[in-house]
Amino acid sequence: MADVANEREPRTEVPSTFGSRLRIVGPGLIIAATGVGAGDMVSSLNAGTVYGTIFLWAIIVGAIVKFYLTEGIGRWYMATGYTILKGWRSLGRFVSGFFVVYLLILTFVFGAAAMSAAALAFTAMFPILPLWAWAVLHGIFGFLICITGRYGLFERVMEVFVALMFVTIVGLAILLAPNLGELAGGLVPTQFPEGSLLSVLSLIGGVGATFTLASYNYWVRERGWGSPPWIPMMRLDLIVGYALTALFMVAMLVVGAEILFASGESISEEAGLVALADPIQERFGVVARWLFLIGFWAAATSSIVGAWNGSAYLFADAVRTSRDVPDERAEEYLSEKSVYFRAMLVWISFPSMLLLFFGEPVLLIIVYAAMGALFLPFLAITLLWLLNSRRVAPEHRNGIVANIILVASVLLFVFLGIQEVLGAA
Repeated sequence: MADVANEREPRTEVPSTFGSRLRIVGPGLIIAATGVGAGDMVSSLNAGTVYGTIFLWAIIVGAIVKFYLTEGIGRWYMATGYTILKGWRSLGRFVSGFFVVYLLILTFVFGAAAMSAAALAFTAMFPILPLWAWAVLHGIFGFLICITGRYGLFERVMEVFVALMFVTIVGLAILLAPNLGELAGGLVPTQFPEGSLLSVLSLIGGVGATFTLASYNYWVRERGWGSPPWIPMMRLDLIVGYALTALFMVAMLVVGAEILFASGESISEEAGLVALADPIQERFGVVARWLFLIGFWAAATSSIVGAWNGSAYLFADAVRTSRDVPDERAEEYLSEKSVYFRAMLVWISFPSMLLLFFGEPVLLIIVYAAMGALFLPFLAITLLWLLNSRRVAPEHRNGIVANIILVASVLLFVFLGIQEVLGAA
């Protein structure tokens, strides 16, 4: 779908028709692939397990919220020519400094968690190596894809994962033949069973990525989408990406509803997802089992590749902005072949492997949960600040709808963050 033949050459001709825009969709697909990981699969599957499909609307709301967050990042970049890191730096050193500390701590723990999640599915399919060995190999795979310094290769790999994710999991959901009437009934918020509030909010907050949202401006930069005329193209790109994300999450909701709803069983962690493959095989055959495991593996592994690339851009840009390097020299830092980009790839890939052998320190997990919970409200608050300020031309500032959704998302993510920190503690 994506045309990245001249990946380093900025495009000068902005597509004007829907068809021509659709043909060059790409960074939104990366958001879709990166944003759905094993944890999101757990939350969606659990909601379907416990409540059936009555909360389908929550997934759609979540996709809309994440769309506005990512659209704000893209609009800021195209309207000003500055990355979101430079925008945060304009708000003060503390703002950009917080993000750098957050990024280093989160990527250390996230690296091990992402590798383990991908290895769980791969071990279920090919139990010839121990879990830690498959985890290490997946970390090396993500490192090798990103260290090549070729955005075109990275985007193609992510598109393959998107295809695998949606063909397998959506295909499995269709195979389960859900009741379309009941599914349509979930589009309207009419039922709130007792104790369901946290599940609803987790569904809304769990659609899409966290810190990798901030990477979107680098991926569109690689495509040459760097001026206001590209804003409509960027919006279509994100609509496609989040539509696919929502479809995948709905498919997981259907799987949970059709297989485990009212059975008394539940899935509480990634290991439970792998265990679900056996009852799927018992009821629907070995093909359904493989569809599920391949989809799970593709979702987890795409999160590795996307997060590796996105975090490397973010760290390189953090170094650039901390040194007040002018935009004319930005390429020295934001190139995929820069020493800072590659240094972050080493950091997220290899030191975090130690956690695969020695376990995750409790204190680090608590700090990680606290800082991770702070990022999305941090992003929403800073976007409200930046996109309603004189830093942006009046025609590209937030409208009423964007401001309402961003304010509501702050309240939502603060509540979810408190719950996550309490749970980690």
